[in-house]
Amino acid sequence: MLQRLLNADARGSQALRRAEQPGPLRVLATLFAHSGDSWFWAAALAIVLWRGGGAWRDWATHIFLAIASLAVIVLILKLLVRRRRPPGEWGAIYRSTDPHSFPSGHAARATMLAVLLFAWGPSWAGPLAVVWAPLVSLARVALGVHYLSDIVAGGILGLAAGAIAIVAVGTLP
Repeated sequence: MLQRLLNADARGSQALRRAEQPGPLRVLATLFAHSGDSWFWAAALAIVLWRGGGAWRDWATHIFLAIASLAVIVLILKLLVRRRRPPGEWGAIYRSTDPHSFPSGHAARATMLAVLLFAWGPSWAGPLAVVWAPLVSLARVALGVHYLSDIVAGGILGLAAGAIAIVAVGTLP
């Protein structure tokens, strides 16, 4: 039964794959995939911490701590599950530094950020992030560095992490 699910997961993931097909869809997938990179968010939050006022600094600090905490959880799960990434050439840096695909850290991070932006961000940010998060997640499958089940698990983890952060911290000024 499990093997049938894994086979269906691999077939569905392969159907979405665009890594080997040059063109605008691959370019778009690459842009969305990288918009969920941890270094991108670390740099953006560092700028907010450096240039922002008190409330923005508090916001950036809470977002950074949530991202860092989630990264530790994702890493532990990846080391426990040890699912190999789908075969492919795209994303060599991910394949060499993080050979495990389950759960997707990008999907978890993007989904958690969508939840947190609804609670703590400007009014326009939450709805935008709800559109952005699944696009980041699907881009990871399209580029061949994740299976569909990786992004589903990452999304569920991101929802839970976002909810826990909101309950733990409450509202931000």
